[in-house]
Amino acid sequence: MLTEVLELLAPARPRLILDCTVGLGGHAEALLERTGAEAELVGIDLDQSNLLKTKERLARFGERVRLFQANFADAEEVLAAAGHRAADAVLADLGVASSQLDDPARGFSFQLDGPLDMRMGSEGPTAADLVNGLSEAELAEAIRRYGDERFSKRIARAIVRARRDCPIRRTAELARVVREAYPPPARHRSRIDPATRTFQAIRILVNRELENLAMLLEKLPRLLSRGGRAVVISFHSGEDRLVKRAFAAAERASRCRLLTPRVRRPGAEEVGRNPPSRSARLRAIERID
Repeated sequence: MLTEVLELLAPARPRLILDCTVGLGGHAEALLERTGAEAELVGIDLDQSNLLKTKERLARFGERVRLFQANFADAEEVLAAAGHRAADAVLADLGVASSQLDDPARGFSFQLDGPLDMRMGSEGPTAADLVNGLSEAELAEAIRRYGDERFSKRIARAIVRARRDCPIRRTAELARVVREAYPPPARHRSRIDPATRTFQAIRILVNRELENLAMLLEKLPRLLSRGGRAVVISFHSGEDRLVKRAFAAAERASRCRLLTPRVRRPGAEEVGRNPPSRSARLRAIERID
């Protein structure tokens, strides 16, 4: 949703842009081009490989760009380390980078066989640790809550049954177990791969994505200068609920005003070019106090 991001953030003529999920630098590059030489950008990403690629992509902007390997939950500390207290434009695009999905070694994709990892960074338990270590009830709750999966109990039961014989260590193994757990009629009617929601749920759980997002949203009004704007793009109903509630609370407290009274979704043309964008939900606020 690049057009919407530029429409909402660039008119503010930001002097400082904070990209909380700089990824491969697509949004960052467009914002730097649109805002002109007076704007600087602080970019955050937990994935070191993304940052290395983004450093090359944004090299032409020189000292206007500073990149940090960190969790966006620590955005306030990152800004302070960069010598700033607040930003004029803040962006958080919560989607998974294509470089992560396309690398089998990262274990994010059910379409490519690889180790069951799914970590954005290099610390903490892997997806394999959780898939093989959580109880059936914990797995079912996570798959239901983070994946909106109606067959979460069947899937959790199948995972526990499969791991009794041999730990599940590969993405292809987990995908097979999930697909076979689906009732055949639902499996054949589904417009998406039956493994989609379970893989999403486990990725969110591994990276504590909702907890980290809640921490970022709590700090967000403080991260904005007066008149500063923030855009958050989410891809999961749980994420969007957190964003909607946080923005509404900031408006009730007279700290911010909503720039998007209704959630924005990508148009048909964008979805045609980029099918994963169909799940995107964009919300924006402006600080007024």
